[in-house]
Amino acid sequence: MINVAVLGYGTVGSGVVEVINTNHESINKRAGQEINVKYVLDLRDFPGDPVEKILVHDYEQIVNDPEVDIVVEVMGGVEPAYTFVKKALLAGKNVCTSNKALVADKGRELMDIAREKSINFLFEASCGGGIPIIRVINSSLTGDEIDEVTGILNGTTNYMLYKMSTEGCEFDTVLKEAQQKGYAEADPTADVEGYDACRKIAILSSLAYSEYFDYKDIYTEGITKITPEDMEYAAKLGRTIKLLGTSRRNADGTCYAMVAPFLIGRDSPLYSVNDVFNAVFVHGNMLGDAMFYGSGAGKLPTASAVVGDIVDAAKHLHTNIFTNWNSTPAKLRPLDQVSGRFFVRVKKEAAEEAKEVFENAEMICLDQLPEECAFITTDMTQGEFCAKAEKLGDKVLAKIRVKD
Repeated sequence: MINVAVLGYGTVGSGVVEVINTNHESINKRAGQEINVKYVLDLRDFPGDPVEKILVHDYEQIVNDPEVDIVVEVMGGVEPAYTFVKKALLAGKNVCTSNKALVADKGRELMDIAREKSINFLFEASCGGGIPIIRVINSSLTGDEIDEVTGILNGTTNYMLYKMSTEGCEFDTVLKEAQQKGYAEADPTADVEGYDACRKIAILSSLAYSEYFDYKDIYTEGITKITPEDMEYAAKLGRTIKLLGTSRRNADGTCYAMVAPFLIGRDSPLYSVNDVFNAVFVHGNMLGDAMFYGSGAGKLPTASAVVGDIVDAAKHLHTNIFTNWNSTPAKLRPLDQVSGRFFVRVKKEAAEEAKEVFENAEMICLDQLPEECAFITTDMTQGEFCAKAEKLGDKVLAKIRVKD
């Protein structure tokens, strides 16, 4: 029997217990042993819930119990999750987590401890909810040299942008609706400012390129400045706007990573990923293009990914599973040297000046927006773009990156 302790009985924690109880026969068969939830840790009481029988309020009871083989951390946040997870690993217990903040901030240290102890620190559910992208990168794509990872990594912002695109809503309106539906937190900052997606692309990039990406070094831009006017231009161009986490490894060994809104066209596999769904696009030198799509959040999809890690940990209790994670810092190319195209909106009176500055840019005009126009630049570095845009000053109304 494999004994499991679940830290946190919120949305994901209760989902983990539900998945194990509902699918116990098939889970036990895949694990090769019975998986038993021995403890659930939470500060709260749950009167009438069957979890009462195994509920504890003192973490020391778990970490000091030699019968606990696997600790599942689904509390969220860095503390006290980090302290609890580190103690569990040092005590020789395998850990499975869905906590992207913990993995992005402390993953390098926790992975090193797990290796030293010949145990595992697994975090499939930290990126993409129920999409098994980490397992794919770690095992299925080991024969490839991956040179790009791009994803829609946050269901809340994807839902909001989809509603803005299809219904012409203002940002504040769709945010309130997302909060009412439970897609956005009371404090939505981590989602709408791109911080959640930033942590996820840092984790995926660290695995894909076998170099450590510190999320604090990744340029991050959210969706708070996106307007219905931007969406009208996107529709005119046959495109849509998505918040993407993207990274690339260059031929010279340098990398770049960023999170930002992008205009993408119908040819992109990410174009039709709508609502709260997530998707991750990967390009490998042998594989070519591949995309992994599914529920990016939610109680049971995320819990299913956590339970997948529990099964892996149960099958490798005293053997560290190989991962591509490497503690060597990635060589990040300065953002000013990263090339791309830009969609730019300018005041109507600046159209001719913009054409000159941006070398015969072809203007796009909309009847419903008579006081402005827009264009898409040629390929240029961000440094070159900023120098040109500065010449137009406050005549530039908005800019959005373009992903081809």
